[in-house]
Amino acid sequence: MIAATDIDLRLGANDVLSGARLRTRPGQVVGLIGPNGSGKSSLLRCLYGMLRPNGGAVLISDTPIESLSRRSIARAVGVVTQDAAADGIGITVGEFVLLGRHVHRGDHQRFTAEDRRITLDALDLVDMADFAERNLQELSGGERQRVMIARCIAQQSPVMLLDEPTNHLDVRYQHEVLTLVQNLDMDTIVVLHDLNLSSRYCHHLVLLDQGKVVRQGPPKEVLRSEVLEPVYGIEVRRLVDGPHSYLAFGPIAS
Repeated sequence: MIAATDIDLRLGANDVLSGARLRTRPGQVVGLIGPNGSGKSSLLRCLYGMLRPNGGAVLISDTPIESLSRRSIARAVGVVTQDAAADGIGITVGEFVLLGRHVHRGDHQRFTAEDRRITLDALDLVDMADFAERNLQELSGGERQRVMIARCIAQQSPVMLLDEPTNHLDVRYQHEVLTLVQNLDMDTIVVLHDLNLSSRYCHHLVLLDQGKVVRQGPPKEVLRSEVLEPVYGIEVRRLVDGPHSYLAFGPIAS
């Protein structure tokens, strides 16, 4: 469990976050949404200790994050960042996912047969076991994202954080990746730009604007025109098509 309460963050001369609050929800996908520059990625980075807030608290299983070692944080939280693939230049898919087991080993301990079994199981779970010997850089964007998630699974951390996992993916791979995330039944927080994807794949949404949480709750309560229009500055309408609803956007507000 991760909980953030009253998070204030200042970077240089800019107030990036002000009084932000959120928490993981057992077995659910929590979506962080909001316009560019609203503080989504910065809040996510506070949750795994990459950024240290100026005020408020981040708790991991009720323990303040600043009192935990980097290894302890990694055992509790798996992270998929936007530039994660750069860590895997020149290595195979299997080797990259195996690195997720490092948090369970000392600095000079070798990986065990159990580590390798867990790695293959993680790859199998994301339907990438047949790619274990391929070079990571040879994969498509969607395949790489599956491998990033597999490394989190192999890490066996109870919480997973993802920063824009659908960025630069075509429509099919966006849905494939988020379907996978939704089906993992993990405590997950994901930063998303696409409001329709957040509506379909998230159980709970946290809407940020100018560093503040302006609304949070189930998608049907957050993705309402009266909530979104002042934040995004554009007309928003909800349309229903069979079992799914989606948002349509009209003229830019004057």
